[in-house]
Amino acid sequence: MGKEKKTESHSNGSYNYKMFKCFNRKFKINEVQPTNDVRDAFCKFSVGGGGDGDRSSGVMGAEQLCSFLDDHHVHSVTTVAEAQRLIDEVIRRRHHVTRFTRHGLDLDDFFNFLFYDDLNPPIKSHVHQDMTAPLSHYFIYTGHNSYLTGNQLSSDCSEVPVIKALQRGVRVIKLDLWPNSTGTDINVLHGRTLTTPVPLIKCLKSIRDYAFSSSPYPVIITLEDHLTADLQAKVAEMATKIFGQMLYYPDSDSLEEFPSPASLLHRIIISTKPPKEYLESRNPLVKQKDSSNVSPSSEEETPGTEEIQTLESMLSCDDYETKSDSDQQEEEEEASEEQKPVYKRLITIHAGKPKGSVKEEMKVAVDKVRRLSLSEQELDRTCSSNSQDVVRFTQKNLLRIYPKGTRINSSNYKPLIGWTHGAQMIAFNMQGYGKSLWLMHGMFRANGGCGYVKKPNFLMKKGFHEEVFDPRKKLPVKETLKAMYMGDGWRLDFSHTHFDAYSPPDFYTKMFIVGVPADNAKRKTKIIEDNWYPIWDEEFSFPLTVPELALLRIEVREYDMSEKDDFGGQTCLPVSELRPGIRSVPLYDKKGEKMKSVRLLMRFIFE
Repeated sequence: MGKEKKTESHSNGSYNYKMFKCFNRKFKINEVQPTNDVRDAFCKFSVGGGGDGDRSSGVMGAEQLCSFLDDHHVHSVTTVAEAQRLIDEVIRRRHHVTRFTRHGLDLDDFFNFLFYDDLNPPIKSHVHQDMTAPLSHYFIYTGHNSYLTGNQLSSDCSEVPVIKALQRGVRVIKLDLWPNSTGTDINVLHGRTLTTPVPLIKCLKSIRDYAFSSSPYPVIITLEDHLTADLQAKVAEMATKIFGQMLYYPDSDSLEEFPSPASLLHRIIISTKPPKEYLESRNPLVKQKDSSNVSPSSEEETPGTEEIQTLESMLSCDDYETKSDSDQQEEEEEASEEQKPVYKRLITIHAGKPKGSVKEEMKVAVDKVRRLSLSEQELDRTCSSNSQDVVRFTQKNLLRIYPKGTRINSSNYKPLIGWTHGAQMIAFNMQGYGKSLWLMHGMFRANGGCGYVKKPNFLMKKGFHEEVFDPRKKLPVKETLKAMYMGDGWRLDFSHTHFDAYSPPDFYTKMFIVGVPADNAKRKTKIIEDNWYPIWDEEFSFPLTVPELALLRIEVREYDMSEKDDFGGQTCLPVSELRPGIRSVPLYDKKGEKMKSVRLLMRFIFE
């Protein structure tokens, strides 16, 4: 494996690798060549090629490229003018001297066009789903403890991770609010840990400045506040002043249906519990249970504890029917008229502490919607016993899933169980990396990367007897995905001794389908030895029962006989968004950052 620096040379189309400071190993550089499928496609659609058996001759003009795109479903382009613009762009990139005299693609130009992931992407790069349904109809890109730079116990709190999350397209930012040491201002930190705080005002200003840097669709701020009433009022004042017209809140106390993403373009909304003063004015029992001055708003576990949280129940005025309307009105007037209404009025998505059994809390109210939370363990338990109740609840209400408190290193859990049951907010730690986070990245590459992905129709449907989708039911195969590929770009992004000190790399690829249990699968290619341009030329088939929820995860590795195989890139793509045909698939590093040059050329077929 060779991470240490070794002496090497590159001349005359070959690489020299020195061994033991005295032996030279010389490897010829074999430039990447079009595969037979690419040559066949070019021969079929080019003019003047294939007649004499030379498939590399001929030219593909705008009309021929348009026919290829239409026949292979590789691109949405259907007009000759758009095809000509693609040809002009390829020629501009490849032919600086003759670009003004060339009007068509030769075989090498065509091959390079297929490898340009911006011109020939594997999925659509723009928003294409219906964005006018209520928020509960979408999976929403959700962060957890968005302010942490590292682990959950001792890392710094900062506005920087919030900015990075928003730039990646995350639409739900979570902030934990605590009084500062003097009790006169608000800090953001992970309570009862050694994390260093960051002032709330820094986080709010960062959200204002970067909320729509990657997507115009609404940003939801989930607040877990541990504040006194006067500090809650200060939060309301800050949010109103900093966000201005960006801040959306409804006219009524509670919503009967959530607004749509399309109706909330460039808006910021707040989700948290109603303030303690408001709840106490509705129900004096709340005051008896907690007489402290700080609002007990924790929805989650403290790191290191084993306590399992249940669903949050909505503590709204409808929960307390023992009082007359006039009694409730009188008690509301006795509450602080400056603090309570201002803070409470800014809350668009209501949440609350858990009350009662899980099954009871899953009951869907006719006249209100709310957000409830589950820990990852409680989600597993609830789905095992009441899976259809979860699906039914998420058709109208929002369900947020958060990592268990023992994930001190900011690791993540498997998101598919939540998505399969319709949970919209799968809250992830975005500051780390790992396979679970790669799945999250993959899911939200869908729908143009806008942070909102429409849930499959079957998760929103009800039958004649109110029956809903059963995630545990075995279903027949709906379609089969076939894929094959080759790779390129590692020589440009890595030093020649990065993978192996004494020879070119030995690449292989692993391909996974991650979805409902019946669809989960794994395949592995052969190892291509001593080659910077691996051509695996293998086709794998994946039968899919629920392709709408399936993710295709790809990982390239470099084989090492003596140590752990080296990482060569990864990506994850939503199967439902894959576009049939020959596609350029860019790869990403472990942290999800796109590699400059490394990509795969893949052919996707659905049967």
